[in-house]
Amino acid sequence: MVFKGTQANISNESGDLLMSSNGIWIANSSGDTMMNGGGLNPSYLATAWPYGIPLGHGNLTIPLPGDSNKLVLFHMSRWGQFALSLSALYKTEIDLQLDGGLGGITNKNDTLTVDTLSWGVGSCKHSNGRDWWVISVKDGNPVLIKYLITPTGVDTITTQLLPITSNTYGNVSPIIFSQDGSKVIYCTPINQVPSGKLIIADFDRCTGTLSNIVGIMLTPNEYLLGLSFSPSGKFVYACSSNQIFQVDTDNLSVDTVATYDGFVSPVGSTCCATTFWNMYLAANGKIYVTSGSGVQHIHEINYPDSAGIACDVQQHAIDLGYAQLRSVPNHPNYYLGCDTALGCPCLTTVIEEHGSHEFRFNVAPNPTSGNFKITYLLPQNQPGKLEIFDTNGRRIYEMNLPQWSTMQEVILPKSISSGVYNCVITSGGERGSRKVVVYKE
Repeated sequence: MVFKGTQANISNESGDLLMSSNGIWIANSSGDTMMNGGGLNPSYLATAWPYGIPLGHGNLTIPLPGDSNKLVLFHMSRWGQFALSLSALYKTEIDLQLDGGLGGITNKNDTLTVDTLSWGVGSCKHSNGRDWWVISVKDGNPVLIKYLITPTGVDTITTQLLPITSNTYGNVSPIIFSQDGSKVIYCTPINQVPSGKLIIADFDRCTGTLSNIVGIMLTPNEYLLGLSFSPSGKFVYACSSNQIFQVDTDNLSVDTVATYDGFVSPVGSTCCATTFWNMYLAANGKIYVTSGSGVQHIHEINYPDSAGIACDVQQHAIDLGYAQLRSVPNHPNYYLGCDTALGCPCLTTVIEEHGSHEFRFNVAPNPTSGNFKITYLLPQNQPGKLEIFDTNGRRIYEMNLPQWSTMQEVILPKSISSGVYNCVITSGGERGSRKVVVYKE
């Protein structure tokens, strides 16, 4: 599957891929076209871009509330050229039990909204822990469109007029929620010129209402493209094609933490500029940044919860070995639970106390030669720590686990001997452990 900007994929809780889509077709877990999975997004863009819709965050997949065997794909396209043209937000339903467990489409291209929509669709779990909010924004007209998703599908569609002055069409940035669901960000250009104003607002997961909405002009002469929160939500990152900005959500101060260094990819070529485009907060707590050109390299922000240049932006740090263009997955926080303090009852029966199952802590491969991955689920809004001890109780390795992270790669020192070691995660006063067997050839 080729991605040109729009990308959706989702796995089950064990990490097994269930489906993916580039806005043109849907693939099943084997990579083949899912049953009835072709012909998405009947529109100008689908015809003009047959190998992938070029809208960032134009796809989003969530499980249907109350039924883990059914998925809902929200997907966006345009009926004309990019700015000032009608857009459509569609809904397609997937039943994973069809076609021998590979899944099939039961309802396709159900039109939810036709309007001049900004790029991208965002989502956040409802405070009842079961339902979902799906969000889109009218382009050039600051109106938020909110879709409440319940076990019956799209339950209600409501709007909220936002107090933002903008007369400019052509927003290409996504809609991003913080991991705890308390804040939301997106961007808008101003005054019919390339410019970028970051919009930050508080989000009520119970009512779907935005409040305390503020706008910060980050660049007067470039569009803003990628957006991300840091794992804790303290910092917001936004980028133009040439700069990465960090905004402190406590005092709204702005710092430029990276400027494009002129690198082209692949090395030795005259094409292409490895600038900045989309951002993705990954499971390991790092932020990865793609480019607007078809290049082999991507950037990474190693410590996004650190202020200023201590966040450690490493440009073109990862060579994928093949060309990629813009795309990042659009993943909401699937693990976000109930928050009854917001005034809505809890409607899920899932155990929310992660400590009761020892963080869902797993080690693989095990046995290992010394390099392995850990997966885990920390208590909500809590950082953690991994420590590894030998049989004598001596600590031979430690790692801080960022808030909301769920995966890390562990590379043990080459000097350690074969044997059994104890891996311990602590977070929020809770503790979980797993044994790992290390063998040296």
